[in-house]
Amino acid sequence: MALVILAAGQGTRMNSDRPKPLHTLGGVPLIAHALAAGAALDPSRIVVVTGHGAEAVEAAVADLAPFAICVRQTEQLGTGHAVLQAAEALEGFEGDALVLYADTPFIRAETLTTMQAARAAHDIVVLGFEAADPGRYGRLILQGDRLERIVEAKDATPGELAVTTCNSGLLAADAATMMRLLRAVGNDNASGEYYLTDLPALAQAEGLSATAILCPEAETLGINSRAELAAAEAAFQAMKRAEMIETGVAMQAPETVFFALDTWVGRDAEIEPHVIFGPEVTVESGARIRAFSHLEGCHVSAGAVIGPYARLRPGAEIGNDARIGNFVEVKSAEIGEGAKVNHLSYIGDAEIGEGTNVGAGTVTCNYDGVMKHRTIVGRGAFIGSDTMLVAPVTVGDRAMTASGSVITEDVPEGALALGRAKQVNKPGLAVRLMERLRAIKAGRKG
Repeated sequence: MALVILAAGQGTRMNSDRPKPLHTLGGVPLIAHALAAGAALDPSRIVVVTGHGAEAVEAAVADLAPFAICVRQTEQLGTGHAVLQAAEALEGFEGDALVLYADTPFIRAETLTTMQAARAAHDIVVLGFEAADPGRYGRLILQGDRLERIVEAKDATPGELAVTTCNSGLLAADAATMMRLLRAVGNDNASGEYYLTDLPALAQAEGLSATAILCPEAETLGINSRAELAAAEAAFQAMKRAEMIETGVAMQAPETVFFALDTWVGRDAEIEPHVIFGPEVTVESGARIRAFSHLEGCHVSAGAVIGPYARLRPGAEIGNDARIGNFVEVKSAEIGEGAKVNHLSYIGDAEIGEGTNVGAGTVTCNYDGVMKHRTIVGRGAFIGSDTMLVAPVTVGDRAMTASGSVITEDVPEGALALGRAKQVNKPGLAVRLMERLRAIKAGRKG
């Protein structure tokens, strides 16, 4: 199986400088949804057809699917013309090709598997749906399970417009056959474009067979405007919340929790209100994510408690039964089993050992303006409140730092480090100083 994903459209109705395939849904670009659905078929080749904003789209594809091949449609001459741009990338490919769309995010992997299975009995398989309002959709003209042709709405007769079985745009066929038929497609139609939808009729003329597989209309929803994107986000979140609840996740106010496409949460985990999950988050069974926390690119182990008001950034690895408390930020750091960072701290580029307690206001000073440096704190250590750990630095097992210390050198195992200035008291100076300042202020007003 090869995937051909069409991602060349400008999306003028989005009213945006950003290419439509890169608008986000569920925390990831729209095109990521097409790639995720197609991944269920274990494709041996992926071709993405780009056009408007090609460089940006291709850069995103390189991150999402590094092995994908990008080809460009320099002129927007229709879907058939777009798919034909993949011909060179599929040269010599022996297998099926499936056409997907970067702006159709709700196609299920199960639907694609059904299309793949239908190829055993038919040369061309099209995905269709029964439309509540057929409107502008192309119509599928069927005789039993045989698809005779697809008629675009603007080219349809009144009788054909009465048909409610519509075309989603997805099509599967042998790759070589698809490209050969596409070369025969003309543009004698109302739009003057080369339609992918001409393939079933061309196949029939050659004695090949075509059929349609139907899916729910909601699955074929395309995104063409900001309003449609917002509606799609609401639909995605509703589906994801229902999925989480069904798999045993506890949520007190699910309507306030927002997930990404790839969020994974184990059973018996608890998610409190107003939590946001960015991409690449895994939360293991029995963990608790407390209210108003934001997580992205992190892993939370079983029994850990995060928040409230915590932020886990990419590379945060939270161990079993660890505690990350209110207004704590963790980035590129490993927090060991049972360790606690409970208040108002920043832990970045660090390793915090098992059972260590990190006091309020602690900061790992990891950045020197050019490079990042690492802080290592051993097992069972105690980091006093308001400690500045100036990396690179290591605090040994069962060591301590005094509150208010600036630690610039390694602390041996079991040692107590004090890195603060000596306190000096000046009797009566506070009163005299305040009196002087008030006099100065009064004089300025006068």
